[in-house]
Amino acid sequence: MSTRIVIDPVTRIEGHLRIEATIEGERITDAVSAGTTFRGIEKIVENRDPRDVWAFVQRICGVCTHVHALASIRAVEDAFAIRIPKNANTIRNIMTTAQFVQDHVMHFYHLHGLDWIDVADALKADPVQTSSLAQSISAWPNSSAGYFRDTQTKIKNFMDSGQQGIFANAYGGHPAYRLPPEANLLGLAHYLEALLWQKEIAKIHTIFGGKNPHPNYLVGGMASAINPDNVNGINMERLNLVKRKIDEAQVFVDQVLLPDILTFAKYYKNDLWGGGVRNYLAYGGVPATDIRDPGSYLFPGGAVLDRDLSRVYEVDVKDGRHIQESVSHAWYQDDDSARGLHPWEGRTEPAYDGPRPPYTQLDESKKYSWIKAPRWQGKSMEMGPLARLVIAYAREHKEIKELTDHALKTLELPLNALFSTVGRTLARALETKYCADHMAGFYADLLSNIRAGDTQTWTNERWDPATWPSESQGAGICEAPRGSLGHWLKIKNGKVSSYQAVVPTTWNASPRDAGGQKGPYEAALLDTPVVDSEQPLEILRTIHSFDPCSACAVHLLTLEGKPAWVRILSP
Repeated sequence: MSTRIVIDPVTRIEGHLRIEATIEGERITDAVSAGTTFRGIEKIVENRDPRDVWAFVQRICGVCTHVHALASIRAVEDAFAIRIPKNANTIRNIMTTAQFVQDHVMHFYHLHGLDWIDVADALKADPVQTSSLAQSISAWPNSSAGYFRDTQTKIKNFMDSGQQGIFANAYGGHPAYRLPPEANLLGLAHYLEALLWQKEIAKIHTIFGGKNPHPNYLVGGMASAINPDNVNGINMERLNLVKRKIDEAQVFVDQVLLPDILTFAKYYKNDLWGGGVRNYLAYGGVPATDIRDPGSYLFPGGAVLDRDLSRVYEVDVKDGRHIQESVSHAWYQDDDSARGLHPWEGRTEPAYDGPRPPYTQLDESKKYSWIKAPRWQGKSMEMGPLARLVIAYAREHKEIKELTDHALKTLELPLNALFSTVGRTLARALETKYCADHMAGFYADLLSNIRAGDTQTWTNERWDPATWPSESQGAGICEAPRGSLGHWLKIKNGKVSSYQAVVPTTWNASPRDAGGQKGPYEAALLDTPVVDSEQPLEILRTIHSFDPCSACAVHLLTLEGKPAWVRILSP
């Protein structure tokens, strides 16, 4: 007998996502992932000056905060063949790695953490034993028995207040939780500390970009006036503050995040489901020199198919045979191609014909999502930290390979354990360490350049529209915390004539395509155990491991509000 359950909306994500899963014998046999909002930002920017577009598309998301601006200005710079100053590229890299570190830490503790940490069980912990555990895995100073006793009291008072906030619907005591009480208390203590820590690293964006979220950007470089001796510019006092925040980030990642995830993973290392599609894609990015130089990328690009690490395929984002978006199962006007359209030819024309409130079961044989279905050479691909790690590992990237091998050895796990929900979470932690260390390197590069007398952060090359061709097109790519991001635009007579953004969650949360291939979320849920269909913790754990940002992936929201719920549609 099968049971179909609905989780709508999936919470602890950015945006609105609906998951439907069919369960037979406590295992998921089918799954449907649906984005439930439409916004149309790609239509808003048409007929605008291409130099202004970044400020609009940056608002696609307030969590990914700067990457849409970066991809947008790179698309314009590509269209006009603009080369930016070295300092501008380095500042962009500092801001990118800072966001990776902040986003990944916040994701684990505040979005994903409660999938692993049992809040109620933490109240049973012995603070003395928790202190002993903390000191055995890290030199982090907040590790005394008194500190954990105070944290436990704080959590208990909160739980007893009757206003439990995000803990109100927690699945306390769920059999899928594996951590002992002391590890749960440790995780909760660091959950609270990470809330305070994350606002500190965000100051890096405010220094170079004026604010966070949505820092300022500029076609041709960065709006970051460097003057070491002037109080009105980015002077040495500001640069020294950036250095302190980078140092603090490295310590937090080394002494809190990594030890926690490695410790927690030891209890979950036998739960190796959630692998999903067997294909991985990354455009590559964070260039040490120039975006046109893939050899300098912090993250190498490529595609790995069927988990075969012996071969990495090259990816060309400008080639219509490589990137296509299908709308066969998405609420948009159909195109004329069974494979879908390349973003330069893509359209965002809504055509909703789905269910109306009260919502019933979606029909996956028809259109059922506001998210399109991107494919690489016709194949469903996973993006994100795991994809970047897999591609770098397959390319024999020394530093990433060493980080990965050391973590797997510590956990006594084989390489193929990465292809799981646990592996996806571990990959994000390792990437955080990698980014924190390289953020320090980018800062050193910037300071060295400034000391050599170079303070240029912008070029006015091709700034005058009179120098632009009558028609041009560009593609802007970058690596975002959730995966590879691409913006494609066409410019005609000085205005944007078409614009398409294909974001990581569009790939990961995609519906089926014309050939029936499931998207990565849908595939990852197959064969996942669900002990209690009223409390589908296992489903949330796997979906959260991708760090969904469906606000990015859907491009109107009805006035009918819907509370979070789990519904069983059939007995």
